[in-house]
This record gives sequence, C-alpha cells and structure tokens, in this order.
Amino acid sequence: MDFMHEGPRPRMRAGLLAGIALSVLPLLPATGQTSTEPLMLEEIIVTAQKRLENLQTVPASVSVLSGERIARSSPTGVADYAAYMPGLAISSGGTPGQVSISLRGVSPVGPGATVGTYIDDTPLGSSANYARAAIYALDLFPYDIQQVEVLRGPQGTLYGASTMGGLLKYVTRKPDLKETEIRLGTDLSGTDGTGAANWGIRGQVNLPLVDDRLAVQASLYKQKNQGYINDARTGADGINPSTQKGARVALLWRPAEPVTVRLSALFQNTDSRNNAVVAYDTGTDQPIDGRLDSRYHMDQPFEKDLDLYTATLEWDLDFAALTSASSYSTAKVDTVQDASEIYGVAFPALTGGAVPAGLSRFDLLLDHEKFTQEVRLASPSGGGLEWMLGGFYTWEDSTNIQAASAQTMSGASIPGLDPLATASLPTTYEEVAVFGNATVAITDRFDITGGLRWAHNSQDFTQISDGALLGGAQEVPGTSSENVLTFMASPRLRVDEDLTLYGRVASSYRPGGPNVALPNVPPSVDADTLVSYEAGVKSTLLDGRLQANASIFYVDWKDIQISASTGGVSFLQNGGKAQSKGLEFETVFVPADGWRLGANGAYTDASFKGDIPGVGAQDGDRLPLIPKYSFALTADYEWDLAAEWTANVGGGYRWTGAVHSDPESSPEFVRTKAHGVLDLNAGVGNDTVALRFYIRNATNSHATTAADLITSALGAPVQIDRTVLQPRTIGLSLDLTY
Repeated sequence: MDFMHEGPRPRMRAGLLAGIALSVLPLLPATGQTSTEPLMLEEIIVTAQKRLENLQTVPASVSVLSGERIARSSPTGVADYAAYMPGLAISSGGTPGQVSISLRGVSPVGPGATVGTYIDDTPLGSSANYARAAIYALDLFPYDIQQVEVLRGPQGTLYGASTMGGLLKYVTRKPDLKETEIRLGTDLSGTDGTGAANWGIRGQVNLPLVDDRLAVQASLYKQKNQGYINDARTGADGINPSTQKGARVALLWRPAEPVTVRLSALFQNTDSRNNAVVAYDTGTDQPIDGRLDSRYHMDQPFEKDLDLYTATLEWDLDFAALTSASSYSTAKVDTVQDASEIYGVAFPALTGGAVPAGLSRFDLLLDHEKFTQEVRLASPSGGGLEWMLGGFYTWEDSTNIQAASAQTMSGASIPGLDPLATASLPTTYEEVAVFGNATVAITDRFDITGGLRWAHNSQDFTQISDGALLGGAQEVPGTSSENVLTFMASPRLRVDEDLTLYGRVASSYRPGGPNVALPNVPPSVDADTLVSYEAGVKSTLLDGRLQANASIFYVDWKDIQISASTGGVSFLQNGGKAQSKGLEFETVFVPADGWRLGANGAYTDASFKGDIPGVGAQDGDRLPLIPKYSFALTADYEWDLAAEWTANVGGGYRWTGAVHSDPESSPEFVRTKAHGVLDLNAGVGNDTVALRFYIRNATNSHATTAADLITSALGAPVQIDRTVLQPRTIGLSLDLTY
C-alpha cells in the first residue's frame, strides 16, 4: 500500500515561494524599445479560454510571463521564476522536478494535484491518487518556451479534473513556415559555496521545408548544476549536483489554407544525487550542524523522465473552428530516501530487542502512462454569440512500487526483517467528459459567459504488499466510479476600451478513488469539490502607459481528500471543509521611454472550517503551505546603443510570507519564516547577439522555503528537514541567432 506518500511520512512539502509579480513585464521585446516607439504597453495574447484573446479583456484572472523575460535570469525550473506571478505558490523538494503547485490557497493536501499543468493543448500528470501528482508536478525546463500562462481560480469547465486552484500552462514555440533560424546558447555561472561552475548549452533550428506549407523545428539542451549542500556525517561537500537535459522536435504542416497540423515529440530528464535539504533541531529550530549541512546516512538520488508525443489538427470550417488534440505521454520517477531515522530506529521494537537499530532505505518507482484525446468546435470570435462544444477522453495506467529495507549500520541485509515492507499499487484511470460554453452579448458592452462540463471516471486498483511492517503478504483489489458536473458563469462589462469589469462563479473537483485496505478505513474516497466566487477589474490608463489589474475571491472547499497515517502507513479520507479568501493585484507602468516598473501582490487567507482529527486540524487553522501575504517589486530600463544594439538593466524583489508545514494544531506543525529575495540582471544585444549577466539571490539570503518534521515510527520527533534557497548565483549567458 502507499505506506509513504513522499518519503518517510505523508509530506505536505508543497506551496512555498508564493509569488507576486509582474504578469505584463513579458511584453518587453527581446531587442528593447527604441526612443521612436510610443510610450505604451503592447497587447498580450493568451490562450486561457482555448481561444486567442487579449489578456486585458479576458473575464478571468490570468498572468503571463514571456520566454524572453524568463531567460533574463537563466532559471533551471519553475521555482526560480514562479514568484513573479501573483498567488502562485511553488514548493520545491530540493531539486528541479520535485515541485508542488498551489493557487489561491488551494494547497495540495492529500496525494492528488489541485492545480492542473498543460503543455499547449495537452494535460500532463495523473488524475488518480497513487501516481503522486501533487509532489511531482510538471516542471518544464524553461527553454523553447514562448510564454507561461497562469489561470487563477477553478478551471473545471474547460480543463477538467484537478484544476481546483487553477492551471499552469506552458506555451511552446511554434515552427515558422517562412523563416530559417538557428539559435545557439551557452550559460556559465557560479553558486556561492560550490567548488565548480554551473554550465549549460542549448540550441534550436527552424527549417521551412515547403514555403508557407511545411516546417520543422528542433531543439536540445543540457544544464549541469553543482551541489551546495554538505554531508555532516561524512564531511563530503557539494552532495546535491543535478543534471537536466532534453530535446523537442515539432512539425507544422498546412496542407491547405484552412487546415493546420502540428506534430511534436518532447523528452526531458532530471537527475540529482541528493536534495537541497538541511537538518534542523526540533527543539531550537536551528541547524544541527551548519546552515548548508545535511546529515543522512546514505545518498538520496532522484531521477525523472518525461516523454510526450502530441498531434493537433486545426480546421477552419468558416462557421466554426474544429480542433483535435491527441497526446501520449510517459513519466517515470525513481527516487531513494533515507528512512533510517524513521524505521531503522524501530528494529528493536519490531524484534523484541533481538535486532539493534540500523539503516532503512526507502525506494520509490513511479511509472505513469497517459493517453488523451480532445475534440472541440468553436464559433468565430466576436458577434452576438460565441460558443464552444467539446469532448474529452483520457486513459491512464500507473505503477507505484515501494520498498523499505532493513540493514545493519554497515549496510548488510538483516535476515528475516529485510525487506521491511514492499508494496505495489497498480492503478488504471479512465475518464470521458463533454463540455460546452457560450458567451451572449446583451449589449455592445455587456455580455455573459456560461459553461458546463459533465465527466465520468472509473478506476481499478490493486494493493499488493508484504513485509513485517505491513503484517505479511496480502493482495486486495479496489474499484471506484463517479459522475461529476462542474459549471461556470461570468458576466463582463466593458466600460470602455480601456476598462473591463467582470465577475466569475466557477467550480471544479479532484477525483476520488479506491483506498488502501486497512481496518476502519473506508474502501474508497469521494471527489472533493469547490466553488469559487470572484470579481475583478482590468484597466489600461494614462494613454496606455499603465496597466492595473485586481481581483477579489472567495473559495468554498468541501469533502477535502486528506492524507492520514497510522503506524507509518498512509491512507486517505474525506476530511472536512476549508475556505480561502483574498485579493490579488498586478501593475506595470511606463513612466518614460525605456522604463518599466511593477508592483504586484497577493493576500490569501485560507483556513479549515471545523475540526479534522485525522490530520490534527482545528477550526480556523491555516491551510498548510500557503503564505498569507506576498508581493514583488520590479524595475527595468532599456536604452539604445550604437548600430542597432540595445542595453538593459533590471531587477526584482520578491517577498513571501510565513508558511506552515501542517495545520497549526497538528503535533507535526512547523513554521517557515517569511523571506525576501533580490534578483538582478543586465544585458546587451541586437538581432543576432544577446549577452546577459544575472544574479539570483543577490543578497545571498540564507532563508529556508519549506519544512517537514521527521518523526520515527515510534512517534518520537527526529529532526526538521528544511529546503534551502539556492545561495547567490552569478552568471553570464550568451545566445546567437542566425
């Protein structure tokens, strides 16, 4: 059974680095703004509602970060730039690829994801509970990305299951049918406290094969990150190096003017030797050794592979546009965690004192296979009536294999006790859904959008387990099925071309499913659902030089799926209710030629409604992993140099409020303090060359970003594991475009 939901206990290491910042800074063009251009902000086009729309008129809270903006600081994953979008909370387990995502206070309590992740038209991640989608969310390396879109609030009508808090959408670059282009790049940086340099290489080529009809685009990259965590037990330095590499091939074919076909294949691998986790004392909450010192008995490697194949057909039928989006993906996770202080210390109790305390290695292997097919028909934009009708199907097959060993302190297997526990949790998930929405124009300035989605899912599950910890061999099957209806309604008033007011009521859900077989544990859990109420304003002022957007919201969350445990074994239950309320704002201002200033923030008050004994929560306790306050300030300046060269300097300060690891009334509650991070960048470039200088964490903040209280199987607190910010990293990147 799932006796560990991410290591030695059901960790809630999601939701940190809640962000705030500039959603409209992406508008900065790569070559800079010249003095002859007007002092006004450009239009941003988003795909949030599965149509191409102006960000400032979409009746929903959406933020965008462009690939150019992301590239300025050469990040290695979403945790490095997520704080530049309001209300988005990212928690890293200490390496790229180990991330959890929260939006609007809807934290990933339980194993299932609460925020959806997409690449273009393709959903990634599992909808079922045993593939650990909540802690291994899609973390796409930020190369070959056109822009990142964040949709806040439930997206259950258009995007389906597990989008209760919202959606994170990666929009990739598309092949160009006319222009040949070659991009080559390299990156070199140093992180404080490491003995070697981080480095990266990347390249992309776009080739039109038949003018205006057929083009292919291919890209690849490799990034090597040096370790900065030390091992206090062995004295080894830099034990957490990681490597990221990947490739993508995309084909764009236009056989006739109204028809477009896109095919793509994407591959990504993340490999790390250890996590950026430091041991803290449970009494003093200070590092047991040093502020960058770990103290585990063995390495804890992590590896994740993603393969994605997609085929998208778009056909303009005049009266409507037909879209067919197909995908097949596999995602594999192979990780090791040191559970010696969890189970190894319990060997004497398990054997009546015959076996002394020893080592325990916890291995987790996840293998997830997914096929999706969506077909939708959408009317042309504009006019008195816009409509969309669609159908969706997904089939998923997941394997979850876990094993905990029993070894002596020298690493030898202990006969009769090793393996301590083994579990295999094969699961299949199948869903079919139909959806539709329509926008009716009541007047030239006022319209109402409404939508519905009906979905049916069925799941098959088998619990195969053995070992002393789990009471011997057993095999228990389980099944579940459910029907869910979600809705959305959104009135919009366009006061004028520069001011839009909107309201939005929307619902979403996270699928339930079979439960593990334990005494007094229900055989299945129900879907949890929520309804969100939102009001917002989008404005463009001062002759286009200022954009100011804001929204307020209230979320009512019911039947929450909660991870609970007994004797070190995890199970699920529907654990009660919660609410989240707050506001978000984002601004960008162009005070003078070349200048862009931003000030954005979020306030989120998320709490449990009623007592939930299973997780130690009492009425009013804050939901874990969600900062109440967060904000960011940004400033950028660009100017012209000679001979078509431009230069830029900029920076951002992001501040994240305190977060809790668990409900405040839980005995496993740990608080992580608020922290701020300063990032700086500068660059020069033209149409061919872009040279960038950057500093991430310029003040070398020693802040921690997440915490997890490690408790032994006997109930004794052992240590606090804290994920640390990457120390100050100074780098230089060079890109050439031909």
